[in-house]
Amino acid sequence: MNAAHAAELAFAASAPPGAAGGSGAMMTQVLFFAAIFAIFYFLLIRPQQKQKRDREQMLTALKKGDRIVTTGGLHGTVTGLSDHTVTVRVADQVKLEFDRSAVGKILVGGTADKDA
Repeated sequence: MNAAHAAELAFAASAPPGAAGGSGAMMTQVLFFAAIFAIFYFLLIRPQQKQKRDREQMLTALKKGDRIVTTGGLHGTVTGLSDHTVTVRVADQVKLEFDRSAVGKILVGGTADKDA
């Protein structure tokens, strides 16, 4: 037996069993991370996207005469709209101008249509 052959036998004997099949462990890790990503997507990311889309639709649907509640809790009636602002009548002869993003919800019949 020569020295090179003995070194190969020693190296092969020192390898742990199953080391040749390392792709199975890697595949398990890939599946684990894919499952974690899927859980995060369906429990966190997707609901946030839906909520954002619903809010944008609500703000786009604003019209004069709508009763609203601002994010600060102020109740009033929309009297004017522009691209970025909403004018709200909160009392007789009292009109306030807000950013559209300050609208929390639209009231229908005195109750909340959608919660923001």
